[in-house]
Amino acid sequence: MSISSSSPGPAGAGQAARPVVLVPARLAATRLPRKPLADIGGVPMIVQVWRRAMEADIGPVLVAAAEEEIAEAVTRAGGQAVLTAPDHPSGSDRIHEAVSSFDPEGRFDVVVNVQGDLPTLDPAAIRAALRPLDDPAVDIATLAAVITREEEIANPNVVKAVAELPEGGDTGRALYFTRTAAPSGAGPYLHHIGLYAYRRAALARFVALPPAALERREKLEQLRALANGMRIDLALVDTVPLGVDTPADLERAREMLAGTGR
Repeated sequence: MSISSSSPGPAGAGQAARPVVLVPARLAATRLPRKPLADIGGVPMIVQVWRRAMEADIGPVLVAAAEEEIAEAVTRAGGQAVLTAPDHPSGSDRIHEAVSSFDPEGRFDVVVNVQGDLPTLDPAAIRAALRPLDDPAVDIATLAAVITREEEIANPNVVKAVAELPEGGDTGRALYFTRTAAPSGAGPYLHHIGLYAYRRAALARFVALPPAALERREKLEQLRALANGMRIDLALVDTVPLGVDTPADLERAREMLAGTGR
């Protein structure tokens, strides 16, 4: 897919952004081994995620694969994959290697990181992640949804985003991310969704930084960016996509996509 100057996305220096979508994937997973290749609707899960990213229609989509098996599954489905080193410490490092290999000239100036375990992701959410980058001061954009289930507030597996949002607004500046219930006082809690849109230079800077103390404490990689003065803004979306981490999640994803034609 080629990208023209009319492609959707944030403006910069008088030109529209040129996004590329990267989906990092590896076979090593403790709770659901080899999950990128798990069958959903007759195709591997990573192919379902690639399809959702293609449906967003914001730019080329590449799977950053740690293993040849993943790359082959994607190419058999008509997609494009870049084979990366298998031992990257994070998805951010993996997509940085992949985009550097795919686009060494820097033609694409925004890199959207879509996790490889989100087969039911709404493509509109991928497009929404570009909204905060309309502000040239923003380095990284991400997503959040208002928590509607009380049990999620105290659940440490649900990451909360603390953000300064204007009343009635759907984008705002992220001030912190935490596994605890925050902020205090009356008002909504925000469920952080781990989908990121990086300016190309911000991604390069981010992966070159050492882990931050709060990042290690909370086990949240995005705190490295905040600790080093990088600006993260978020866009609000209506729903949280299902992340497939367990066999039960996999069955639910199969049920959600059954009969949708996907």
